[in-house]
Amino acid sequence: MAIAKAERLMNLALCLLGTRRPLSKRELRESIEAYLEAGSDDSFNRMFERDKDDLRELGLVIETVENLDGDVGYLARRDSNRLPPVTIDAEEAAALGLAAKVWQQARLAGAASGALQKLRAAGLPEDLNPHEAHSALEPRIPVHEASFEPLMLACRDRRPVVFDYRKATAARPEPRHVEPWALECWRGHWYLAGWDRDRGAERVFRLSRITGKVRTRAGKFTADIPDVVTVRETVASWAGESADRSALIRLRTGAGYPLRAKAARIREVGEGWDELEIPYGHGLDAWLVEFGPDVVVLEPAELRADVVDRLRAVAKG
Repeated sequence: MAIAKAERLMNLALCLLGTRRPLSKRELRESIEAYLEAGSDDSFNRMFERDKDDLRELGLVIETVENLDGDVGYLARRDSNRLPPVTIDAEEAAALGLAAKVWQQARLAGAASGALQKLRAAGLPEDLNPHEAHSALEPRIPVHEASFEPLMLACRDRRPVVFDYRKATAARPEPRHVEPWALECWRGHWYLAGWDRDRGAERVFRLSRITGKVRTRAGKFTADIPDVVTVRETVASWAGESADRSALIRLRTGAGYPLRAKAARIREVGEGWDELEIPYGHGLDAWLVEFGPDVVVLEPAELRADVVDRLRAVAKG
């Protein structure tokens, strides 16, 4: 949301909450600077109706009142927009503290700490410490990619973005024009799902392969956002998680531990190599290429051919 619009909505909400009687459109226009700057009555009316709808979507209860003369006024009664008292038991406090710890290493750490402070100010019992250790396990979601924050904001605000992306098989990054939908963490890596405008299809991007800055673009999304964005399922299928076949590869000793973790069978073959049987699904060739000379595909033949083609494409640059 643009800063100017956010400020305008805040001013309108304060006017509606601060009045004891319904305010007409004329009175609201005279009270809010942004409405005074509207070029015409039609422009103001459209702006006001959009802002009123946005505030209602955000949860503000706005009443429309008609007086005896037929004039329409608006107000937001405080009793209708007051949240109930915050009541949190020990288990809920522990869950909140655990959620805050998850983001301790991310750019959302400040927001998580601020949320806990607001809950305490709103009535969180003093004897309940959300930061108290409740388990030997302490989850962490590491976020090292500089693209995480701008992409998170773009997903929230529904803003198209442009970034340079290097595929596993490419020597150089290429610009991608994307309508971002959702961010998810899978196996320690962050992925973005969205609509790739250049290819006219849904795509998933690994944040560690985004180079340079993420730049936002004006305009609305051109594709419908699905009700359920299956980032993890898509990445898992690429990595062979849902595979019903097997592949036989040769892996250099002491290398490729992610592949060893997925292997159904490992056999030493000598001379610094091991033989692994791993699940074979869509996208496995792209994953194997990342291990470079430490992997040799034995079978099936089509997987070996795909890996060779990708390596040749990288070599050509």
